[in-house]
Amino acid sequence: MKYLMLVCEDPTAEPYRREDDDIATWVDQTQDVRVIGERLRPVAEARTVRVRGGRLSVVEGPYAEVGEQIAGFDVLECDSLDQAVEVASRHPMARFGRLVVREAWPFEDGELLGD
Repeated sequence: MKYLMLVCEDPTAEPYRREDDDIATWVDQTQDVRVIGERLRPVAEARTVRVRGGRLSVVEGPYAEVGEQIAGFDVLECDSLDQAVEVASRHPMARFGRLVVREAWPFEDGELLGD
């Protein structure tokens, strides 16, 4: 099963210490379940896109509380949610931010075609 792990900033977490951020070790230790992962460009470079009543609206940045932005993501291939949570618990941002783990919900055969 695939899981999306959102890596988020969290102002209530313990202060970030670069010397405790060993992301390279986490990436190395999870290569058997980690499909892809990237950090994200700063939120100031983001755009929120909506179409309402046929009209396009593009706004700079997302509407989210300051300090709780998504900083990156990983896609994990795990046997269970418990395994995905265990993998996430070893990520440095589990201490310095927060991680949101969600199982992918694939479309069923024909679902996209309205069957």
